[in-house]
Amino acid sequence: MALEVAVKAAAGAPDVPGDCPFCQRVLLTLEEKKVPYKLRLINLSDKPQWFLEVNPEGKVPVVKFDDKWVSDSDVLVGILEEKYPEPSLATPPEFASVGSKIFGAFVKFVKSKDPNDGSEQALLDELKALDEHLKAHGPYIAGEKITAADLSLAPKLYHLDVALGHFKKWTVPESFTHFHHYKKLLFSRESFEKTNATKEHVIAGWEPKVNA
Repeated sequence: MALEVAVKAAAGAPDVPGDCPFCQRVLLTLEEKKVPYKLRLINLSDKPQWFLEVNPEGKVPVVKFDDKWVSDSDVLVGILEEKYPEPSLATPPEFASVGSKIFGAFVKFVKSKDPNDGSEQALLDELKALDEHLKAHGPYIAGEKITAADLSLAPKLYHLDVALGHFKKWTVPESFTHFHHYKKLLFSRESFEKTNATKEHVIAGWEPKVNA
C-alpha cells in the first residue's frame, strides 16, 4: 500500500515537486527506505479544499499514516524510521546535531544587505566545523553509512549552493575538501537526483525572500 505524501508543487509548474528542503528530506527518506509512495503536489498559493480539510494548518510536507495526516518533517522521519526500520537511517545521538546550524546561517547570509554584519563569517564557521567533523568521522556524518542527519542536510546544502551562487556570486571555499566530497556523494545519490527541485525553482523560491 503506497503512502500518500503531500509536498509543495513548483511555482508555475504544478506537476513537479517544488523547492521545499523539508519536503525533499521526507521524500529522500522514503526513497532510501524503498517505501512506495504516491505524491500529492500542493500549490501553496492556491491550496486545494481537500488538503485544507485534512490539514487545516495547510503546511507541507504531510504524510497519511492509516487515516491520519501527519505534518512536520522531524516527526515524519521519526515515524518512518519506526514503521520501516530497514535499512536503518538512525543517526547516532552524538552526531544528530552535526551541521544543524548551517541552514539558519545560510538564510541570514543570503538575505543580508550589509556586507559587514558578520553573517558570511558565521556561515563559514559552521561549514568549517562540518568540514572538520567529516575529516574525522566521514565520508558521511556518522561514517560510512548515510543517516537521517545527512538526508536532512542534503537539500539545505543544495539550496545554499544554488541561492548563494545566484544572489551573491558566492561559493564554499575549495579548501573545505571534505565538505566538497561529502556534497558530491549526497548530490549523486539516486534518491537525491530523483527528488530534487530544479535550480530555476530554487532561485524563484528565494527571490522574494532575498529581495524583500
